[in-house]
Amino acid sequence: MGSISAENSKSLMLFSGRAYPELAEEIGRHLGVAPTPTDAYSFANGELFVRYQESVRGSDAFVVQSMTAPINRWMMETLIMVDALKRGSAKRITVVLPFYPYARQDKKHRGREPISARLMADLLKTAGANRILTVDLHTAQIQGFFDGPVDHLFAMETLASYMQGKYGERPLTVVAPDSGRVRVAERWTDRLGGCPLAFIHKTRDPLRPNEVVANTVVGDVKDRVCLVVDDMIDTGGTICRAAEMLADAGAADVVVAATHPIFSEPALERLAAAPTSEVVVTNTLPLPPGTDLGKLTVLSIAPLIAQAIREVFTDGSVTTLFGGLS
Repeated sequence: MGSISAENSKSLMLFSGRAYPELAEEIGRHLGVAPTPTDAYSFANGELFVRYQESVRGSDAFVVQSMTAPINRWMMETLIMVDALKRGSAKRITVVLPFYPYARQDKKHRGREPISARLMADLLKTAGANRILTVDLHTAQIQGFFDGPVDHLFAMETLASYMQGKYGERPLTVVAPDSGRVRVAERWTDRLGGCPLAFIHKTRDPLRPNEVVANTVVGDVKDRVCLVVDDMIDTGGTICRAAEMLADAGAADVVVAATHPIFSEPALERLAAAPTSEVVVTNTLPLPPGTDLGKLTVLSIAPLIAQAIREVFTDGSVTTLFGGLS
């Protein structure tokens, strides 16, 4: 006999980074799998240590890490977690990044600039990641930065279902806060039954990050509920200036829908003062302590991520979750 046969069954193991364990636990509840117990701590000089309390040999491993502040620390922890899985002989390692780090640095605007989004992909691949699963990339081209499969999930259905249920009886206009979001806004108009599309024409100073100069509203917004859609809210400058311009243009109401609530200072202060009736986000990132706008709605992305993980584990189709968009 020249070979040995073995009947091995696949095993799904879920691992949580320390940035946002609540999301990993919620994903685990939808999957029926608890995150694997992990020893993780920092040395006095800031170095990180990770060790799994159970064997990972031959497993289909899914590492969930939400890249919140301090983002560099959690990125390093993720790389160490992946390395530990590789050296522990995990069969396949999928890194689940609800929010992809450095996604806004996806191209060179001027000479001598990095393409940091590509660097993140290279680091994950070098550490041992076989696959990436992420939600609403800042630009779709980032999928091509990673040398392996990338499952790009969309939060639009989660957000749009809520919006349609609450505002669907009123005249709606979907608004892109800048020209870069027009393609995403077009998908929203299709999802909401072909309502009008508008966008804010603006310019951005490349020497002053997070600051924009908004110019004018293009589209039919007067006496309509304006739904401003974006992938993220960082300092809130783009969204709040768009809301102010829409209110000045005669919008009956301004509602914001965004996937990633980064909420860097002074976002909460700006959003509280902005002429918006509601800000709807998902829980891809943890909210800053004490967040209470009085008009903030948080929808869970965990069911979608859990469903995608199940499809990956069973060698199913993630694309079918989005009607072929992914």
